[in-house]
Amino acid sequence: MKLKGENQESSDSSEGARGKMTFPLALVALISAFGSSFQYGYNVSVINSPALHMQDFYNQTYFERTGVPMDSAFQTLLWSLTVSMFPLGGFFGSLMVWPLVNNVGRKGTLLINNLFSITAAILMGTSEIAKTFEVIILSRVIMGIYAGLASNVVPMFLGEMSPKNLRGAIGIVPQLFITLGILVAQILGLNSILGNAEGWPVLLGLTGIPSLIQLLTLPFFPESPRYLLIQKGNEEQARQALQRLRGWDEVDDEIEEMFQEDQSEKEEGQFSVLSLCTFRGLRWQLISIIVMMMGQQLSGVNAVFYYANRIFESAGVDINSIQYVTVSIGAINVVMTLLAVFIVESLGRRILLLAGFVLCSASCALLTLALNLQPTVPWMSYLSIGCVIVYIIGHAVGPSPIPAVMITEMFLQSSRPAAFMVGGSVHWLSNFTVGLVFLYMEVGLGPYSFLIFCAICLATMLYIFFIVPETKNKTFMEINRIMAKRNKVEVQENKEELKDFCTVPGRQAERKEISSSKL
Repeated sequence: MKLKGENQESSDSSEGARGKMTFPLALVALISAFGSSFQYGYNVSVINSPALHMQDFYNQTYFERTGVPMDSAFQTLLWSLTVSMFPLGGFFGSLMVWPLVNNVGRKGTLLINNLFSITAAILMGTSEIAKTFEVIILSRVIMGIYAGLASNVVPMFLGEMSPKNLRGAIGIVPQLFITLGILVAQILGLNSILGNAEGWPVLLGLTGIPSLIQLLTLPFFPESPRYLLIQKGNEEQARQALQRLRGWDEVDDEIEEMFQEDQSEKEEGQFSVLSLCTFRGLRWQLISIIVMMMGQQLSGVNAVFYYANRIFESAGVDINSIQYVTVSIGAINVVMTLLAVFIVESLGRRILLLAGFVLCSASCALLTLALNLQPTVPWMSYLSIGCVIVYIIGHAVGPSPIPAVMITEMFLQSSRPAAFMVGGSVHWLSNFTVGLVFLYMEVGLGPYSFLIFCAICLATMLYIFFIVPETKNKTFMEINRIMAKRNKVEVQENKEELKDFCTVPGRQAERKEISSSKL
């Protein structure tokens, strides 16, 4: 909120400074994303390359214990558990978001979360020496819990720290590091590096290093200013955190906006998941994040990656070179997510989401056609490769990075933790469902499976087009007012009280007196 008259000039200059990417803000974004989000991506793909060597280890360990080879059905079950325990752990991690971020803060949650990752890394790294495959499955659950927390808390933490004109770009940084994590795991997993019989325990154990770095460096950076002011009631610490993040002393207008947000939601208090689901004033926000998170995971991204190797093989790519092609696809994913960081503030969230889902939908439809005609029309295999690349480009610029940004922006401080808990749970359950169901879909439907993904992309795109507003360069309160009209409710705010928070130097004592007595 801006003050009129003599304070307009100082407010405008303050806003100009706020919009800059300062070194402390950039550093805290990089440390948070590298220490947390990177590991989500790394552990998504780290077991793909050494899968055969790990299964040999399972079989050998079982043989040494029992004296008989492992039954193939039992081995398939154990490997399915190894893969599926990660998204299941992610679901449990999402359920821990609300209590942790409200009690120990955003930064505190990230620091505690590192203990999960370091523990799992030690267990996985020593599993071969200890001759136990059970700890690998247990560690995958632990890493899933870690990823479930990280995938929700990092976007929340960075979104609350960012100025409104950089919130989208900074909000995509976690997704950028997820794609980087996938790429690094693919590179290190090459047969010539660590994706071999001797190197796979090291490959799994490396996941603890980013957590250790974050554990040692993040304590030197401030907590979320919004958490400090609105939830802890500590204006002085919030002011100091903002001044450090903005590189500017005049942060009164942002403090005012936080007080305005606090005042507007004072009657509701902190939302639990149950109260969030039953509160009319947040109905469309809640439906929107559920639709976007389901659309993100049920749009077939995992299926496209699953099919990619076979598509490249059918196009004549040498079987020994396919792993390098997979790395190239990972690199395209990183480059397009990086592009999204730079264009999200100019094009907006809606355009990237709509364009992304349109590209994904069209790619799935064409891929169905190309895969069916491939046996009779040789050049269709190249169209299949093109469809895979276009799909990954579409998903990387919109459906992958934007939904988490939208959760941050569509909810205020009191409801944001519960919203991330719901969104995260939907994300991980949908991920788990695709992993469970797709193999059966492939057997029953073959290439026609992609028509289902095409329909889901189209339905999600239509919902976003008609319901989801543009949130670019708007404050949380401005977005809240837009959604309040759709929910047919009034936003509670006391503008007369907020006008008393003057930004003229020398009135800090008066500000504190007013805030303690009236707010």
